[in-house]
Amino acid sequence: MPIMIFANWRGFSGGSRDMAGEILKFGAMIVDALREYEHPVYIYLPPHGELRGGSWVVVDPTINEEKMSMYADPDSRGGILEPAGIIEVKFRPQDQLKVMHRLDPQLQLLDSELEGIDSLDESAKESIKEQIVARENDLKGIYTQIATEFADLHDRSGRMKAKGVIKQAVPWARSREFFFYLAQRRILEDDYVARLKAADASMTTDSASAVLKDMYSGDWEDNKAVMNFLSENAAEIEAKITGVKKAAIAESIAALQSELDQL
Repeated sequence: MPIMIFANWRGFSGGSRDMAGEILKFGAMIVDALREYEHPVYIYLPPHGELRGGSWVVVDPTINEEKMSMYADPDSRGGILEPAGIIEVKFRPQDQLKVMHRLDPQLQLLDSELEGIDSLDESAKESIKEQIVARENDLKGIYTQIATEFADLHDRSGRMKAKGVIKQAVPWARSREFFFYLAQRRILEDDYVARLKAADASMTTDSASAVLKDMYSGDWEDNKAVMNFLSENAAEIEAKITGVKKAAIAESIAALQSELDQL
């Protein structure tokens, strides 16, 4: 049976409570089970759900790439760190100050005034420095909000798809229909792929899937259409499998004959 996982976990703290609860142990057991699972596994991030840190590691599709795939609602979020944590690492206060002085006209004016003051005029320099600090404090809140929003964009479904960590963004409103046809399609497809690989031992999952894809002239990403094709053209696919098996046997016989002739 296919497995459907609704993922909405913000990771674990790694503290004494998690260690006492053997979170790492059970997470590793889940990874081992998913690695060996022989049927489709779908991970879905629901609306306003989050997948973070160690929780992502446990259900990452790279554990079993042939069987696992991840999808997300456009309103979900996914990433190792949350936006606030990313800012602390990638956009620290000193980095924010540099951007402020590069972009803010008032700070640019104060910087130019500071540079133009005679080095002996300490009181004027201190006055301008105080104005600079006051302006920086006024801008800190705005820059933090902008940075947080920018970091949050990295965690949305569009960016996750661009990075290849999810296969597709699926809105919650159409998720039931989408996964119904996807599951039906994968059950049929995986069965034919397994039979093609059994017919020709040299075939991989990708090459066996390519045989089916070559027989279909439509959009291979349209799950409903592919499902209908696989179910309505069973006789044609069966003949193709038989042909692949005959070709594999003929090739094996030819190889044995060639080896026999060399004796």
